[in-house]
Amino acid sequence: MTPLDLDLPTLAWLAGSSANRAILAELHEAGHPGVRNSHGYVVQHLIDRAPTVSELAGLLGVTQQAASKHLRELERLGYVARVPDPADSRVRRAQLTDHGWQLVEDSRRIRQQLDKRLTRLAGKDSAEAARRVLVCLLDATGGTEEVIGRRAALPSE
Repeated sequence: MTPLDLDLPTLAWLAGSSANRAILAELHEAGHPGVRNSHGYVVQHLIDRAPTVSELAGLLGVTQQAASKHLRELERLGYVARVPDPADSRVRRAQLTDHGWQLVEDSRRIRQQLDKRLTRLAGKDSAEAARRVLVCLLDATGGTEEVIGRRAALPSE
């Protein structure tokens, strides 16, 4: 049996998992040794806002305790700081630190390099066809709106 013998959903999941491991390994080498896949789901919500724990929990679809746990991990790693809300100093908001922004930049760069490498290996037409097939898989499984709305569910680790 070869990977070509697998059904497309299984192959997509395995390829995605392999890509995530490779991207994480490169991030670790680039100076982000404690980063995990689940951290990306949190960081994406800090790029254009500074949510409270409660707001973050709603965005992630998890409990406040789970959101707080992820924020504590990211704080300990130096990617996030909790700062007073300008309108109410009793309220704390999570925001990316300079190190957090570096993680975003490094992650984008590494993913872009992998995308370019895949396009070179498969050819532009094949890479675009694969992209269309994966979008169809999202459509067929009801995941398109989650991706568009940046509400992809946190992976279980």
